[in-house]
Amino acid sequence: MSIDRAGVPFIGLAFVPSLACLAAGLPLPALLLCIPGLLVALFFRDPPREPPCEPGAVVAPADGRVLFAGAAEASGAPPGAWLQVSIFLSPLDVHVNRVPIGGRVTRVERVRGTFLPAYRPGAGASNERSEIWVDHGGRTVVFRQVVGALARRVVCRVTPGTDVRTGQRFGIMKFGSRMDVFVPADATLVAARGDRVRGGETVVARLGSAGGRGTPAS
Repeated sequence: MSIDRAGVPFIGLAFVPSLACLAAGLPLPALLLCIPGLLVALFFRDPPREPPCEPGAVVAPADGRVLFAGAAEASGAPPGAWLQVSIFLSPLDVHVNRVPIGGRVTRVERVRGTFLPAYRPGAGASNERSEIWVDHGGRTVVFRQVVGALARRVVCRVTPGTDVRTGQRFGIMKFGSRMDVFVPADATLVAARGDRVRGGETVVARLGSAGGRGTPAS
């Protein structure tokens, strides 16, 4: 299993006490102090995933538990009519993020905000976040990396104009804890509140064939 490169500084720092004990000739304390480093490495793990070969399938962008699945509230959603799926990541979940549906990235925006606990209903609209818009054959899907009370850093590695594939890695949440996905109002939601999902694999929605594209902001 590989490790995301964003974790290298954190993992290295976590192993410093162990290496110091080893250099001082204290092998047993050094062994015990390896545990924090191993836990940090586990947090940044990047396991392979197999996206479904299904036209119009929108997959979970992250591992975790579905907090909400239904019609998006206008106050917290992009302009237009949308359905929303929100996923909460625990510290034990894989934090590498994956593109929910293939297409062309049309917008990437970093939105400054607050640091409320990510499980709160209003956190997706008020917390600091990265927001990515993808055009899939004329249909727009929007997804957000949302920070939390303790998790205050997300990494987004896609830019406008980039062509992406369903399930492709696009970033990681450095101890972040929430992902929101917005699909057109005529899509069919598959995920339900309380479901456990796997990033890049679990289908959370299916796009319709026409209409309900969502209204991009001007």
